[in-house]
Amino acid sequence: MDKVSKSKKKREALVKATIKLVNNNGFHAAPMSRIAKMAEVSPGTIYLYFENKQDLVDQVYVEVKAAFSEYAFKDYSEEMSVEKGFEKIWKNIADFKLNKVEEAMFLSQCDNSPIIDEKGRQEGLKHLQPLLDLWDRGIKNGSIKAVSPYLLYAFSIYPIAFLMNMQERNIYELSQQHIEEAYEMAWNSIKNQK
Repeated sequence: MDKVSKSKKKREALVKATIKLVNNNGFHAAPMSRIAKMAEVSPGTIYLYFENKQDLVDQVYVEVKAAFSEYAFKDYSEEMSVEKGFEKIWKNIADFKLNKVEEAMFLSQCDNSPIIDEKGRQEGLKHLQPLLDLWDRGIKNGSIKAVSPYLLYAFSIYPIAFLMNMQERNIYELSQQHIEEAYEMAWNSIKNQK
C-alpha cells in the first residue's frame, strides 16, 4: 500500500470513528484520544488531518452532508415537474436515512445541536440548494405553498428522521407501503390546495 492510500485509509478511519462516537456518546463525550483509539491511529495522527476537534467534526459534517446530497439528488433533473422532482428527492432522502443510518444519525445530531460552527452549517446548506430551488419553482408556479423553506423542510423532510429513529429503536418497522404513505403525507403537507 502506497503512502497516499495509507493516509487516505487513516483519515477514513478517523471519520468513521468520529461518526460512531458522536452518535453513541455525543460531541462532548467523544474526546480526540477515544477517536484516535477507535480509528486505531496515534492521537497525534489526527492533527495531520484536522486542526482540532471542532475542525474534525465540522469537516466530517460537511463531507457527510455532501454524500447525503449526492444521494438525495441522484437521478433528479430540473426538467422534472415540481411534484415528480420532489418525489424523487424525498424518496432518495428516505432511502439514505433508512439505509445509511450511522451517517443520517450523525447529520441529525449535528443539525439539531450547536455542535457545528456557523461556517460549517452554511457550507452544509449549500448542498441542499437543488431542493431549495425546486421549492422556489413550486412556489412561483403555485404548486407549493408560499411559506418559508424552514416550514417546508419541517413538515415534509424532517419527519423522515423521526421514522428512522423509531425504526432504529425497533418501535416501528417501515415497509414499502409505509414509505409510500409517508411520501403522500409529506407531499400533501406542502402542496398548494388550489
